[in-house]
Amino acid sequence: MKKLLLLLIVLCTFGCKKYVVSFEQPTDMKLDKLKLEVFLDKKKIQEINLKATNEMPSYETAELSISDEGKHLLQVKVKDTTFSYDLNYPQEKFVLVTAHLKQNGKIHIGILKQQYPFRFN
Repeated sequence: MKKLLLLLIVLCTFGCKKYVVSFEQPTDMKLDKLKLEVFLDKKKIQEINLKATNEMPSYETAELSISDEGKHLLQVKVKDTTFSYDLNYPQEKFVLVTAHLKQNGKIHIGILKQQYPFRFN
């Protein structure tokens, strides 16, 4: 029984391919309760509601499962605008998504991609 459980843990650890996406919660109160719709390869995966804070930004992390290595499309829809980004697995396993409010009142979504986890202090 122990061997079966150990085998299951090893298979899940090495067999499951995932993107780890962290969503930065903004410090701009105008972005409070803003809804982001997240799509991976044109399939809706998750909805995130931003919670603004006056202090240091916090992060909400989600794991997005994929079936194969290679190029994938990450899309983030905000109101009537969709931001699209190409991701390469496994070179860009960790993604940080940030929402900004421009001076003209429009929202911009930016991302950082890297192979190793982000460190938040």
